[in-house]
Amino acid sequence: MSYAETPLTMECQGDTLVGILTQPETPAPLGVLIIVGGPQCRTGSHRQFTLLARGLAQQDIPSLRFDYRGMGDSTGTLRNFEEIQEDITSALQGFLTHSPTTRRIVLWGLCDAASAAIFHTRLNPEIAGLILCNPWTRTEQSLAKAQIKHYYRSRLTNPQLWKKIFSGQLKLTQSLRELCSAVLKTTRSSPTQDSLLPLPERMQQALADYTGPTLLILSGQDLTAREFEDTVKTSDLWKSWLSSPVVTRHDLPEADHTFSQRHWNNQVIQHSAEWVNSLVHKEFS
Repeated sequence: MSYAETPLTMECQGDTLVGILTQPETPAPLGVLIIVGGPQCRTGSHRQFTLLARGLAQQDIPSLRFDYRGMGDSTGTLRNFEEIQEDITSALQGFLTHSPTTRRIVLWGLCDAASAAIFHTRLNPEIAGLILCNPWTRTEQSLAKAQIKHYYRSRLTNPQLWKKIFSGQLKLTQSLRELCSAVLKTTRSSPTQDSLLPLPERMQQALADYTGPTLLILSGQDLTAREFEDTVKTSDLWKSWLSSPVVTRHDLPEADHTFSQRHWNNQVIQHSAEWVNSLVHKEFS
């Protein structure tokens, strides 16, 4: 093996986080903290994060993947992605403590973990970069709009749909009811707490304060990714961020949300490793 995997425990506000440090023989000075999208543990769907950590290590990049409180082997109460900033801080500090050759950290997140990484840039300006896969920007309206635009519209032009309708295999009344419900949601205002902006606007504000490099990876066959793209189109600030020279984008047209096939996952690993190593070259050469 060209790397070692070491279990770690880290204290977080009275609870214990459990993680796995994956350390190559000759580690780069830049490490990757893998934030797990919830609710799931540090292994990830189809061992996604385990394979990611090992793939990075094979290209000399150390990483730490961990369970935040209430998940996997970590103690405490389960919380959502907007409530794990202390968990990220504890894991980051544990990473730097147990990997003394690591000088700076890149945050890697999929789905709502990508959103959590964006929020964390406000707490830690020393973050070296972000790797965001299919970021979560969902609201009730954005989901309804995405369903109409990217799901119902494509189904209406699918000959198999009409075949099922005329053969009686499809419950047409139920499908029409679902479509009408989605249309109504696009015109409905989302309830928000006092002074709490919708999620996309809060993410946008956090990114406005962050000027570091970002790698964005989007799946072609994923509704969450389509919602993100639709959100970007509605805001000049989002569009300005996406077109910034600090943002590198890769699209995987055939991939699903979690890059479930091995060759998709390998592409994510390769894009991530190449991008991190480019930062190493810029910062430490």
